[in-house]
This record gives sequence, structure tokens and C-alpha cells, in this order.
Amino acid sequence: MSPEPWYRRAAAATRRSSLALWARRGEVRDPTSGAAVVIGLLLVVVGVVGLLVVHDAVAEGDDLAEADLPVLDWLVAARGPAVTAFLTGVSAVTGPSVLPVVVVAACLVWGLVTRSWWQPALLAGAMVLSTLVSVAIKSAVGRPRPPLDTMSVPGSESTYSFPSGHTVGTATFLLTAGYLIWIRSPHVRSLVLWALSTGLGIALVAGSRLYLGYHFLTDVIAGFALAVAVLGVVVVVDRRRAVRAARMTAGAGGDDAGATPAG
Repeated sequence: MSPEPWYRRAAAATRRSSLALWARRGEVRDPTSGAAVVIGLLLVVVGVVGLLVVHDAVAEGDDLAEADLPVLDWLVAARGPAVTAFLTGVSAVTGPSVLPVVVVAACLVWGLVTRSWWQPALLAGAMVLSTLVSVAIKSAVGRPRPPLDTMSVPGSESTYSFPSGHTVGTATFLLTAGYLIWIRSPHVRSLVLWALSTGLGIALVAGSRLYLGYHFLTDVIAGFALAVAVLGVVVVVDRRRAVRAARMTAGAGGDDAGATPAG
């Protein structure tokens, strides 16, 4: 009997860790707890393992990669003018020409309205990080795009296919912005709302790239996995800062409480 692949063992271990951390989800509200930092590290692991698993399937041409061509062919056969026009617009808005402008505008408005630049800086940093890593992976993997005859506009996409840059950018933006908004007042109901709305947004953009024939299924899944890893980095950086600030405040309060009042 052949040994179980490493990525399956890693996935099983990640699942066990996820269940253990979910049981401690109430500690996220406590700024002095390091549980949220651990959750961030777990997100990094989940994202990286997911990305490696998908890449392994693409390199071997098995598992999830076996669905690439059937899904692509099915969507091409189901393509219609109205849906194509709508999803072309979605793809354009979330592409490299428009999305960076949206991100910059959102960060500026956020900082000016709240008079705090920490969250906007984290969002901008996450977008830069995900873009740099995505471009590096595209160059390293060098996966060709789907056949020209499957593209809505043949030849309009000439860069490498893995991972989907549209999916990486949109998922990073929605996940990171949603987290930074949610963590200011963390509740289960708002968490569910964030997860559902973010999931729908990511699915719409990823689906548009598949429907228009510019990516394979594994490309968009890898893009989402990369965005999850970047979200984990954001959570770690943000929560470590919060923990340090809370401990410094507690230390200052303790020093004041032990001091002898003047007079």
C-alpha cells in the first residue's frame, strides 16, 4: 500500500487545527489574546497548502485538473450574448486597469473618513503582496491560457494562466477589506454576512473568467487559495499590533495604579 500523499496529510492536519481554533473563536474579541494570530497563521497554511495541491494537480494532470477541460467546454457551449456582455463588464472592472484605481480610491476615502491610515495601509499592502506573488507564480509555472477558440475575444489575454490574476485581486480586496471592517466589531452574524457577500463576489469574478474562456477551473481556485494566504498575513500583522497595543496599555495602567498620588 502506497503512503498517503503529503498534501493529503497536510490537509487533514489543517482541518483538525481549524476545528480546534473554531472552538476558541470567542477569544478573537479579546485584544490581549494571541488566538487570532494563530488563526492568521492557519489561514496562511491553508492558502499555501491549497495552492500547492492545485499546482500538483495541474502539473500531474490529475485530480482537480481533470475537470478543467470539461468545465471549460460546458461553459463555452452555454455561452450567450447577454450573459457574455454582463460578465465582460465584470471582468473589465476587476482587471488590472480598473481595480487598482478602485483600491487606491477606497484606501484614500477610508483614511480620510476614519482619520486612521492603519487599515487602508494594510489593504493596500495586501493588494501589492498578492499581485507580486501572483506575477511570480505565473512566471514560474508558465501555464498557457486555454485554446484561443474557447476565448470570448481570442488573443485578448496573452499572459500566463496560473493563477487567475482577476481572482487573486478581487478575492484579496474583498477578503481583506471585509476582515478589517469586521474585526472592529466582531460578531458571528456579521461574520456570516461577510463570508456570504465575499463568496458571492469572488464567485462572480472567477465565474466570469471561466465563462469567457480566459482561465481553467484550477486557475481560479489557485487564485482564491493565494488570496486566503495573503489574508492570513494581514490577520497576523494586524492582530500582533493589537496584542502589543493592549499589553502596553495594560502595563501603563498597572504602573499608574501602583504609583503614589502626588500632593
